Amino acid sequence: MITIRALRSAVPLALAVVVGLIGAAAAQESPPAKKSKPAAKSTKSEGAKSENGEAKPAAKGKSAPPAPGGGQPTLLGQFGNWGAYTANNNGRTVCYALAEPAAKATQPANRPRDPAYIFVSTRPAENVRNEISIVIGYPFKPGSEAAVDIGSNKYAMYTQADGAWIKNAAEEARMVDAMRKGADMVVAGESGKGTKSTDRYALKGLAQALDRVAQECK
Repeated sequence: MITIRALRSAVPLALAVVVGLIGAAAAQESPPAKKSKPAAKSTKSEGAKSENGEAKPAAKGKSAPPAPGGGQPTLLGQFGNWGAYTANNNGRTVCYALAEPAAKATQPANRPRDPAYIFVSTRPAENVRNEISIVIGYPFKPGSEAAVDIGSNKYAMYTQADGAWIKNAAEEARMVDAMRKGADMVVAGESGKGTKSTDRYALKGLAQALDRVAQECK
């Protein structure tokens, strides 16, 4: 059954963390035919790439994290590793909790990547609440899935470009609940060049951040 979420327009999750505001990204790709989630863009404005074709790390001194769909983010509150934000994109409000990994590793070791993030987004105008999306920091291997472990709970994420979304939408609410109650979350993925990554997110503060998001975007 095609849901309202599946029919919404593609929302970029581009990362262009440079001096000043987070800005330009590549043109959007069409969403996958199976489930039309928003397509993540490659961060071409990050500049140079490594020899293996993956983007080099962004320069330090970033001003603010990106907002899903664009718009200037406003911090509502910081709760542990998690920030609660709101942004306005073309008259539509989005509220979201966001965090960066507490620890990152690649195999082979020390392969360069763009910044990684996880978003839990709410868009009242689209009747979307607590949508989980991940930006991994490199283009995923085409056709691959990302794996998320939260304690004993495991979730498959389908991928496109540098973004990942839960494969079974019916599990999303349970995943958010597991994140609220869990201590940490591990995200594993593989790039198109064969680099494997493992990111650990600390979940302390997420529940408070989501409560603040819910208060702002009722």
